[in-house]
Amino acid sequence: MDFQHSERSIALQERVRQFMRQHVEPVEDLYYEQVKPEAQRYRTPPVLQNLKRLAREQGLWNLFLSGPHGSGLTNLEYAPVKEIMGRVLWAPEVFNCSAPDVGNMEVLAQYGTPEQQERWLRPLLEGTIRSGFSMTEPAVASSDATNIQCDIRRDGDHYVINGRKWFTSGAMNEDCEILIVMGKTAPDHPDRHRQQSMILVPKDTPGVRIVRDMLTFGYDDAPVGHPEIDYENVRVPASNILLGEGRGFEIAQGRLGPGRIHHCMRLIGCAQRALELMCERAVKRVAFGKPLAEQGSVREDIAHSFCEIAQARLLTLQAADKMDREGNKAARDLIAAAKIVVPSMAARVIDRAIQVHGAAGLSQDTFLPRAYVYARFIRIGDGPDQVHLAAIGKDLLKRGGITS
Repeated sequence: MDFQHSERSIALQERVRQFMRQHVEPVEDLYYEQVKPEAQRYRTPPVLQNLKRLAREQGLWNLFLSGPHGSGLTNLEYAPVKEIMGRVLWAPEVFNCSAPDVGNMEVLAQYGTPEQQERWLRPLLEGTIRSGFSMTEPAVASSDATNIQCDIRRDGDHYVINGRKWFTSGAMNEDCEILIVMGKTAPDHPDRHRQQSMILVPKDTPGVRIVRDMLTFGYDDAPVGHPEIDYENVRVPASNILLGEGRGFEIAQGRLGPGRIHHCMRLIGCAQRALELMCERAVKRVAFGKPLAEQGSVREDIAHSFCEIAQARLLTLQAADKMDREGNKAARDLIAAAKIVVPSMAARVIDRAIQVHGAAGLSQDTFLPRAYVYARFIRIGDGPDQVHLAAIGKDLLKRGGITS
């Protein structure tokens, strides 16, 4: 692996860094102020809409997507760019690089028909609509996708959907118009990985009922949201099926691999910013007659954080490089390893930063509480640690511990 980033990536890193400093960081708190009023809780705030227009005008748009629909960046080139975006939790949307739209656009670009791409991918690429991803269910352990019970039944020229989902990322936003729903079209199929399908469901379809938004550690993540949704006799055209019946598990694997690595890139940015804030606080804050920076335990926390961020960054870059060279399937062990390592690392580093900040670290005066919640959430989101650990362990036992 070449650890020297390409000229294209270096140039984009600098452009995104400058954009963040000049336009995003100064209005970080204004974003949350504009989200506060109940009447516009799930409406994309004006400050974000303005930033999206500006980013698109400057060509800083859809940087995540390779191929004819995107910028053509490789995963390795994109990784440090996404890390810079990750320093502000809501910033990826400024560049149309935010979840769940990123994963949904990748699904439509890779698996969608020309008609599906024209109807849904094009406006998503333009940033005029948003989307949701509806996979997890409250009644079953959805980390095992074969457990999913949502029923997708063929009825003539339509499919009828019945089931309950929760943590449907993105679905509370007023701009969300399309949901990708995973369910079972063939629950009795002998191959349990061919029972599932994915289907496109317009959010305004009769029978789609939002039950409630789900909170994580008390945060509702407005204006995006992660609601619980009841699908009751939801009828959509048969042409809305993605790739064909029984291909849902295949699509999920293709979608979640890049999504996991994107979360890792973003979390490294969160951890790096937390480290910088920790250093700044340690130098300025005086306790027991001297700056915190002169306390040995604080210095150790700072040093440990630096080491852990560097290790996690290298692992993420290694996974991105292998994805580029050999494909997502060949890189699944490194993707899983990064997904295990990075969120835990970020949570530890952010927690240390909170500790150095004292009471202020728990308050709305820093980004640290929200960043900690995000890091802790991703230890479960896109598959809990234990699932990835089990998969890596199983593969290593097959190979006798030999790494590829």
